[in-house]
Amino acid sequence: MKTHLTFLRPLCALLTAFTLVRSAHAQWETQSMTLKPGWNAVYLHVDASHVTLDNLITSLSNPIAEVWLWQPPVSTLQFVDTPAVPSAPNSQWAVWNRSPVVADTLTKLVGNAAYLVNNTNSVDFVWTITGKPVAPRYQWTTSGLNFIGFPTPTNGAPNFDNFLSPVPEFQHSAEIYRYPGGALGSNNPVRVNQALFRNTIVTRGQAFWIRAGTAYNSYYSPVEVSLQNAAGVSFGNNLGTYSVRLKNLTATNCTVTLNLLASGTPPPGQESIVGTPPLLVRGPLNTTNLTYTYAGLTNQQSFTLTPVGQDGSNLEVVLGLNRSAMTAPTGSNYAGILRFADTGGLEQIDVPVTATVADTSGLWVGEANVTQVGQYLKTYQRDNNGLPVLSTISTNGAPYVSTGTNTSLGAIARPFSLRLILHNDGTNNVNLLQRVYYGQRYGTNLVIATRESFLDATNISSARRISAAHLPFALTNAPWPKTSGAFQLGTNLVFNVTLDYNDHASNPFLHTFHPDHDNLKSDFKTVEDRGNESYTVTRQITLAFTAPAGDFASLTTGTRACSGDYAEVITFQGLGGQSRSFYIVGTFTINRLSSIATLTTN
Repeated sequence: MKTHLTFLRPLCALLTAFTLVRSAHAQWETQSMTLKPGWNAVYLHVDASHVTLDNLITSLSNPIAEVWLWQPPVSTLQFVDTPAVPSAPNSQWAVWNRSPVVADTLTKLVGNAAYLVNNTNSVDFVWTITGKPVAPRYQWTTSGLNFIGFPTPTNGAPNFDNFLSPVPEFQHSAEIYRYPGGALGSNNPVRVNQALFRNTIVTRGQAFWIRAGTAYNSYYSPVEVSLQNAAGVSFGNNLGTYSVRLKNLTATNCTVTLNLLASGTPPPGQESIVGTPPLLVRGPLNTTNLTYTYAGLTNQQSFTLTPVGQDGSNLEVVLGLNRSAMTAPTGSNYAGILRFADTGGLEQIDVPVTATVADTSGLWVGEANVTQVGQYLKTYQRDNNGLPVLSTISTNGAPYVSTGTNTSLGAIARPFSLRLILHNDGTNNVNLLQRVYYGQRYGTNLVIATRESFLDATNISSARRISAAHLPFALTNAPWPKTSGAFQLGTNLVFNVTLDYNDHASNPFLHTFHPDHDNLKSDFKTVEDRGNESYTVTRQITLAFTAPAGDFASLTTGTRACSGDYAEVITFQGLGGQSRSFYIVGTFTINRLSSIATLTTN
């Protein structure tokens, strides 16, 4: 007796996944499946495309002779006599064969896919596969059969009666076939009668043929887990938050637990992992200070969803990455596994999570907001009549007796801003710039440059210039390198900007065409000594990066913005080494506009 299987609107074309470039960073999980002698149906909840099947099945003790991937064509109605025989010319199967003389159409194992595997042993064989966990994303058909596995718990998986109880319409109409092992034929696959649903375990990693019935169905677990990106929760080196949506598909309340697990050991040749990402779960808004509360994902978190269709049945879970807790060197890979499970024991969905320790390289632009300025107010001695006392010392430069100078900081009437332009090459070489150009140099090659002439003149209309008017202008636009510190939270970054006393372009004491302020003697040729008409100005600028505040937004800002305290010491130097200093303070905020680590200066 032959089993006739109908297929309509199947899985998306899985072979296209073979050509995708795998992520540079990954997390790892091991899936083990017990293969009976003969043909077995397995479903992969991990993606093992980092290795070919030829390299995965190499041991002579491995009894697997064939692996068939179910990859039906989209929206094509076809009939086959048995899943074992491809229907030419539009085969629904990609095949790997251990024999070297057979041309393989299947080379790698992808996740969220069902396979037929032939165990040539006479005893059970445990097949262990290490790969990247993938969240389920299956498109059910309303006509024909689906070859699918379910994300049930690894331990204590439910039977079909319990697993399908949240969707009684599907439970009563489902037509299910399973592979008990042995040769392909009338008894393999075999239909599971509804009377045997209680005796058939929905084993994680096992695939089943299921006819969904005429009613639309999208059920693969009580709670649907939707990601921003099907590849997983990837923070990369910039993201600070990531949203996961939970949707209750059942008619009763459902409680979901969330745990963060460590990644398994990376396979040979794969990037090492330094630790588990320090994740936060955003809580409700604190209306007092308008910040979000949060909980560290070091302990299990629980979420209760109301029945489908009611308010609260669809919940957004916002995850945050505390980058300040990632202390490994720049470029290090943190990885782990987010495990969603329902308290009813029907599902276990494992989602990969990765984060990279980011560098702070690139172009940063922002502003300092000056709020206080140092005073320079002298007080003088007065006699009994309240009049200033004349000095008896003729060399003190003043006719009155000074009793002190107040140089304390005082608030200004209105804050004023100073633009900041910084470039960091990622190796602790940080420069302060008066202006910078962003545009194309060669074709589509974008650069950060110090001069407009370094850009492609034919594309100059799309370039951008950013300037800081409070810094001295020079044709060469040479940057000011940091004198101390690092571009790092909790540290101070110091720059010294010197403005020469004879700099007619920028020194505020000079007026080139005024005879009293042109810095020239009466012959209009000889340059005056420093301090006669003009002073050398030295600005010591300090950016004190503050560690993030204790609220969710501050901890998850990531590498997109930095802020802290701004301080500047302005020193005027005159004759004979005489000098006077003034102080200004405030705050600053800078944002990264580009991650280009090279500053083009020639």
